[in-house]
This record gives sequence, C-alpha cells and structure tokens, in this order.
Amino acid sequence: MLIWENNDDINYIQCANNRHVIQEHLDACREERRPYIFVTPTMREIVRLNRILVPVTMLEEEVYKAEICTYLARKTGAHLILMKANDYGSHAQQNINRIITHIKSVAEKTDTPISYEVINAYKNSFKLYKEAVERQTETGHQLLILTASREYGLDDILFGPPERHAIQRSQVPVMLINPRSDLFSLCD
Repeated sequence: MLIWENNDDINYIQCANNRHVIQEHLDACREERRPYIFVTPTMREIVRLNRILVPVTMLEEEVYKAEICTYLARKTGAHLILMKANDYGSHAQQNINRIITHIKSVAEKTDTPISYEVINAYKNSFKLYKEAVERQTETGHQLLILTASREYGLDDILFGPPERHAIQRSQVPVMLINPRSDLFSLCD
C-alpha cells in the first residue's frame, strides 16, 4: 500500500482486526510524532487516493489535522471531506474554519488547487468517529484521518478509545495523529 513516494514520513501498522492487538499498537504509538496508518485484513487497499474523510470535533487538537490532510491532498490530488460534528456551540465550526484557512493558504502559496468540502455530521463530537465509519459508503473515502485520544478516561479504559473502535469497524485504512504541540511536520 503506497500513499505517496516517501514512506519515511509515515508509519504503517499492519495488524489483525482484534481489539487487543489494535490496543497494543495504539499504546505503543502514544508518543509517536509522525502520523501512523492502521491497516487490517478487513480493510480495502488504497489503489489511488481520491477522497479523504477528516472528522472535526470540538477539541482544539483537531486543527493539527490541517497540515497532514492538506499535504496528502496536495501530493495525491485527493478531495478532502471535512465532517463537522453536530455540537452545541461553535468550537467545531471554529476548527473547521481554521482548517479551511490553512488549506487556502497552502493552495495559494504552492499554486496548487486543493479540493475540499464540508459536510455536517448527524452526531456530536463524542460519536463522530463512529458516524465517520458508518458513512463510508456515502462519502466514498479511501482514508480516514483521526486524532488519537489525548488521555484515556474511565470510559476509554473500560470500553476502549473511540479510535480503536473506528479502526476495528473501518473498511478503509485509518490514519492517526497524536495531539502534540511539537507535531511532526511533513517535508516536500
């Protein structure tokens, strides 16, 4: 599976579609600065990356996805689908606006058109990852970009973090980005 030419920019994790195995890999990647992609045997292989789904919640770290998804869209020509959580308040919309500003800035600086659209989710930030997986057929995306949980709360410890559930149920590879202030920056 090849998303772009330089595989040094990303970690690929191929593992069984088993919650314990996935969780072991998630735990091992908690301090990873580079984005990493989970691939399980139940996922379709990416032949050509045409559509990328980027769910955007109310959390501030969602903006970190802007650099990665813009880079991928620019390098592959893929269309970005920004899925805004159906939250009370304006935090999700503010995050969408910041991501769009980044996309437009990069497109202007590099003189490269970057195609994107914003769709509204039916669910709030806490159920957004689940909806992103459920709407795979509708959106037609070949890659799902998620932000890993900052810290595991009691629900995550008992029932598992939302990103693990998304990986288990996804039919397409799932890229995870750890929320960090010194996020890895992709180079051209």
